[in-house]
Amino acid sequence: MKRLSWFNVTSLTLGFAFLYIPMIILIIYSFNAGKLVTVWAGFSTKWYGTLFQNEAFMNAAWVTIKVAVISSTFATILGTMAAYVLVRGGRFMGRTLFSGMIYAPLVMPEVITGLSLLLLFIGIGLDRGVLTIVLAHTTFSMCYVSVVVSSRLVTFDRSLEEAALDLGSSPWEAFRLVTLPIIAPAVISGWLLAFTLSLDDLVIASFTSGPSATTLPIKIFSAVRLGVSPEINALSTIMIAIVTIGVISASLVSKRNSLRSQKETQAAERTAE
Repeated sequence: MKRLSWFNVTSLTLGFAFLYIPMIILIIYSFNAGKLVTVWAGFSTKWYGTLFQNEAFMNAAWVTIKVAVISSTFATILGTMAAYVLVRGGRFMGRTLFSGMIYAPLVMPEVITGLSLLLLFIGIGLDRGVLTIVLAHTTFSMCYVSVVVSSRLVTFDRSLEEAALDLGSSPWEAFRLVTLPIIAPAVISGWLLAFTLSLDDLVIASFTSGPSATTLPIKIFSAVRLGVSPEINALSTIMIAIVTIGVISASLVSKRNSLRSQKETQAAERTAE
């Protein structure tokens, strides 16, 4: 095993410190008793209680969670379908255009994406609200799901599907009973990635949201422009906790599925012997 050099250790330490020290400071000051976010005045959890009594923040949080769940679900379904077509479809007419349209949001500036969606919604006469935010988030997060699922399908052993087809399964049954359970960790990872992107989005949501639907990032941005309050620290801490729990859960699910797949493979090899 190759040992890390002092340069690598120093680089990693500085990198992690740059990323996580601000978050740690934010979490600590969310328990500050004083109103000033930069002066420690004692430990208190009162700002969490004040936050949950703030109706504007709670409504924005509910809209954000609802949009994130719906858009990530649609993005996962469409992204998985797109990945399956790209990997298993072979060469077909319009493949280059199709793949370009799928991956375009990866490199497209969010301002351009948000502005183009805004013009589309105005052109078709669709009022901005929860529906337009869901459509916008599904559009830009679908490509991320497609990339994650495609990487798993490329390494997928197609002989397992062929065996299921030989045993009498239809193509849909082979996909549902064989392919989908094996690529499930990638699908779950794609859903969590889409959920996180939707939860964090500010630019595209600012173009596609309306007065009746304001997401939490927009609400936080508007509040920060008037000054950072301890309530925002508490809200940010809760969001960090939610994302952390989601990442840990995804890692545990992926690890468990990987171990189960290894056990099934070993059992199949022993049976074949």
